[in-house]
Amino acid sequence: MPTTRRAFCSSAAALLLTRRLSAQAPQPTTKSTSRPDVAAIDHDRIITAATRYLTQPATPLTTLPAKRSPGTPHDFYSEAEDYWPDAASPDGPYVQRSGPPNPEAFTAHRDALLNLSLYVPALTAAFVLTKDDKYAKQAIIHLHAWFIDPATSMTPSLQYGQVIPPANTGRPEGLVEAVHLAEVAQSIPFLANSESLSETDLATVRKWFTDYLDWLNTSRLAGLARDQKNHHGSSWLLQAAASAALNTKDDRPLTQLRHMFRTTTIRAQIQADGGFLHELTLPNPYRMSLFNLDMLAATCMLLSTRFESVWDYELQDGPGMRVVLAHHFPFILNRGTWPYRADATHFNDLPIRPPSLLFAARAYSRPEYADLWRTLPPDTTVPELQRTFPIRQPLLWVTRSHP
Repeated sequence: MPTTRRAFCSSAAALLLTRRLSAQAPQPTTKSTSRPDVAAIDHDRIITAATRYLTQPATPLTTLPAKRSPGTPHDFYSEAEDYWPDAASPDGPYVQRSGPPNPEAFTAHRDALLNLSLYVPALTAAFVLTKDDKYAKQAIIHLHAWFIDPATSMTPSLQYGQVIPPANTGRPEGLVEAVHLAEVAQSIPFLANSESLSETDLATVRKWFTDYLDWLNTSRLAGLARDQKNHHGSSWLLQAAASAALNTKDDRPLTQLRHMFRTTTIRAQIQADGGFLHELTLPNPYRMSLFNLDMLAATCMLLSTRFESVWDYELQDGPGMRVVLAHHFPFILNRGTWPYRADATHFNDLPIRPPSLLFAARAYSRPEYADLWRTLPPDTTVPELQRTFPIRQPLLWVTRSHP
């Protein structure tokens, strides 16, 4: 593709800004590199978390009854926390309110899925580091409960996410609650190296994600999420890419997603300066911009091949991910430089260590990105922040899964 003057100027400006800001980044105590040793950096963190998770039982949806759900015990169900019963009409539609969440809203399935995404990747990462099968075995217990055992497995859809009672249908906004499945899916090729995961069970897990990808592509509700020009669209894309990547026999879904990223996602979401316009109008624009950045970066990791880098996709009349990273880098380096409205909640608890910095450092040979990534806190215990931090084990994204 020929490079236009605008695209050239955008890329040049991003390069100059990144180099200028890199001088302000914290200086690493070891030699600066765009490909840091993630296994060494995260070793103790991973083993500590995995050891804690060895005793956590599987909690599939069937163990968490949702009395207002119109579906079966296998169907994911959640309710919007910002809607409350109308005092003037208790049996009528709920009404939206700002402020604290409704404590009566059903969120147990959402929280269980989040916990699954904490347990399985951490246990898998520990297995990768130590080759100790006890970690893989425990991770596989969770996979068995959620995706294999017909008595407890989750239906591969999000048809009832973010319901507003007394309605009995989900909303497109509910799909983002399953974005954490992406790192669970990323764990599976590593767990395939364990003797504790049989070929039959591996095939069953892969089929679950194939069925989920089919739902993402055919459901009207999922399609409405896909077509949004913000983090909801990115959530659909990441989940679709992670599900498609498990199908090693058919590359067509990944090819279609690459085409979508090039022709639709970049144009719909990225401004000329690399910002995300549709995140800036939300109550937490800083958090949601970083959330969106991480999802798009993880998608680039999944869709790129040895012969084609999605990281390098750019429009003829605008920027791509290179400019996006350069735009957000100074705001990650110094939250105080964020030029837009501060987040309504937890602004001072950010940033958490964005995997997008690590992934982009490798893609663009930018050691300053990796240097900053190393200095930031890798985890949070705040549930609200955990829900917008779907990539917690970058080791699984920068390591090959075959032995």
